[in-house]
Amino acid sequence: MAEEQPLVELFVKAGSDGAKIGNCPFSQRLFMVLWLKGVTFNVTTVDTKRRPEAVRRLCPGGQLPFLLYGGEVYTDTNKIEEFLEEVLCPPRYPRLAARNPEANTAGLDVFAKFSAYVKNGNPTLDAGLQQGLLRALRALDTFLLTPLPQELDEGSAEEPPPSQRRFLDGDELTLPDCNLLPKLHVLQVVCRRFRGFRIPEELAGLQRYLRNAAAREEFASTCPDATEIELAYEQVARPLA
Repeated sequence: MAEEQPLVELFVKAGSDGAKIGNCPFSQRLFMVLWLKGVTFNVTTVDTKRRPEAVRRLCPGGQLPFLLYGGEVYTDTNKIEEFLEEVLCPPRYPRLAARNPEANTAGLDVFAKFSAYVKNGNPTLDAGLQQGLLRALRALDTFLLTPLPQELDEGSAEEPPPSQRRFLDGDELTLPDCNLLPKLHVLQVVCRRFRGFRIPEELAGLQRYLRNAAAREEFASTCPDATEIELAYEQVARPLA
């Protein structure tokens, strides 16, 4: 007889209407993890301006996102991810950890470079900050084009062709993708809206990665609307004076 699954509920930041999903890469990250695990779960959006009493009782600190699992509340996105990987494990649920350690650090500096770029209001610093973001994006592109060990033919003396893998660690979404893709989505929306900047088409590995992600329901269906991201950054993305 199969063991009954505990109640799993993810509480995330609500959007501007107080109901739909708001801008929060950490919320989307956990949403993707739960979806990829194949576990049955509920998602509850929380209006941060009018938190229901039931939510305040569950998580007095008010931190979002948080997870209700079998009656226990878990906070801190990294710890929740580790917990889910531990309790939702094979053979019933897939393991999502990356096989290649390099996948865990690929693109980690992109969001910091993006934040510095869009928060800057000094025109004299704009070009340099944009170049810093471009360098980080190119490094990510290089990683995505570099074959992973499992893609190499050890018996061949020829230079290996560029990697054609779909995601950071191979052809399946893993935990590093759940962390990076929501941030890249925010970057694309905000840079286009407030800086007229787009990820260059010549970054073939990165463009392929984004297309493959957009084709996956686990990513596309957990993204907040672009308007929600733009609203969240209206007071953050400084105009160039």
